[in-house]
Amino acid sequence: MMKKKNICVVAGARPNFVKVAPLMRAMANVEGIASMLVYTGCECDPALESSLFDDLQISRPDVFLGVDSQKLNEITSRVMSEFDAYLDGHPTDVVVVVDDLASTMAAAITAKKRGIRLAHLVAGTRSFDISMPKEINRLVIDALSDYLFTAGLKSNSVATRELGETSQTYMVGNILMDNLRFLRQRLRKPSIQAESDGYLVFTLNRKALIDDEANLKKMLDTMIHASANVPIIAPLRGLARQKLLQLHIAADNFHIIDPLPYLEFGWLTLHARGIITDSGNVAEEATFNAVPCITLNSYTEHLETVSVGSNVLVGEDAERLGIELEKMLKGEWKRCDLPERWDGRTADRIVQILLQS
Repeated sequence: MMKKKNICVVAGARPNFVKVAPLMRAMANVEGIASMLVYTGCECDPALESSLFDDLQISRPDVFLGVDSQKLNEITSRVMSEFDAYLDGHPTDVVVVVDDLASTMAAAITAKKRGIRLAHLVAGTRSFDISMPKEINRLVIDALSDYLFTAGLKSNSVATRELGETSQTYMVGNILMDNLRFLRQRLRKPSIQAESDGYLVFTLNRKALIDDEANLKKMLDTMIHASANVPIIAPLRGLARQKLLQLHIAADNFHIIDPLPYLEFGWLTLHARGIITDSGNVAEEATFNAVPCITLNSYTEHLETVSVGSNVLVGEDAERLGIELEKMLKGEWKRCDLPERWDGRTADRIVQILLQS
């Protein structure tokens, strides 16, 4: 009887669970794999509402490392220590890390120091801005990884160009699309007044955008003015919610609502007339759903959303935001195609690669 391969999947923040969920579901159905899900944070983390795991059809993490610091260097050192202790008691053949957090880098370093094979999910993404902490994390994680799982052609070329001697690069596609394909029939309409195709969705999370209060106010005013009477629905949490409530936005068509469960947020964005966001994940899902999307950033890790998808980058420029929003509402948006391998089968490809190598 063939020995099972022990695979540990590490998540460092709420968005990571959305990306690892398809992989956990795929591995659960494979006899040759024993999988564990580890969260670097605390079990009481308010961002991990029980509905998240129900919606994603996965179990809660098997292990919580309990690291709750906001300081990047402290997160790195504490996760390394706690994850090292975890590995002492859990034989592991492969550690899978996702994205570019400080906790992701910490788990990657710890695994490699112990001689464990490392897989990076969503590898090869670059801003080419070394002043960004996440860019440093990406460089370190990719350099250490044995398996580089990329979402698209640009990321694949970056990973191939930079890979180490023992690394192998695989363009497996965008794993977020696996959830959209798997959960599409389970999406739930939220209990808010949102008629199909009659509203915009606005999300905000980037600290640099939130902290520049004057420019943020300018962009909000532009967005509200350009949208005329079209409702803007803003499911916000944390610092973004606090900041916008402090700004006292007085507009009949701008509605700040509580954060939505995953399946309700998915319904909201799927049926929206358009999306305005600073989230790469939201922009990627908009491309899969062929929903017009404006991203409040000057770059994106997945250029496919711009080159063939529904996404347009406006940076933090209020004037450009207004111009693109007018185009969106006039129905003058560009044609959207589905990037290569964004077909909802990424997790299956990853499982086969891990089993065969």
